[in-house]
Amino acid sequence: MKDEIKGKVWKFRDSIDTDVIIPGRYLRTFSLDELASHVMEGEDPNFAENVGQGDIIVAGWNFGCGSSREQAPVALKHAGVDAIVAKSFARIFYRNAINVGLPVIVADIEASKGDQLRIDLAEGVIQNLTTGENYTIQPFHKFMLGILEDGGLVKHYLRGKKGNQS
Repeated sequence: MKDEIKGKVWKFRDSIDTDVIIPGRYLRTFSLDELASHVMEGEDPNFAENVGQGDIIVAGWNFGCGSSREQAPVALKHAGVDAIVAKSFARIFYRNAINVGLPVIVADIEASKGDQLRIDLAEGVIQNLTTGENYTIQPFHKFMLGILEDGGLVKHYLRGKKGNQS
């Protein structure tokens, strides 16, 4: 994870729920590859095979609503999604995403599928490199950037524990 993210946009509607992100029938597996191979298939059957490392989801209101399943942000991250920008997030999805090291950004931006975005989390700027539009967002605090950089909350905690040993 880095302070700056640059990638291709995948555009989704309002109220994408966790069952759309990763359908419940796939939750019996512990394979991240298997989860990632089915991510977003109810919304875009070709998403999993076409999403690339570093891509960015741009969505409307209430992204990640529904159940509290942590597999939803895990599957997105493992599939290659580096960030999600949405007008709003379900609270539990937002927390789960940060906990697994997936940046989620609350912002109302204009972007189309295939546009290129550059997101600077520390500075609080989103640039649509395709259209030239710039958006100001709330910069991420150093603590939050540390969690994301370490790959999630548990890894961040464990890194701190190792650093505090004498």
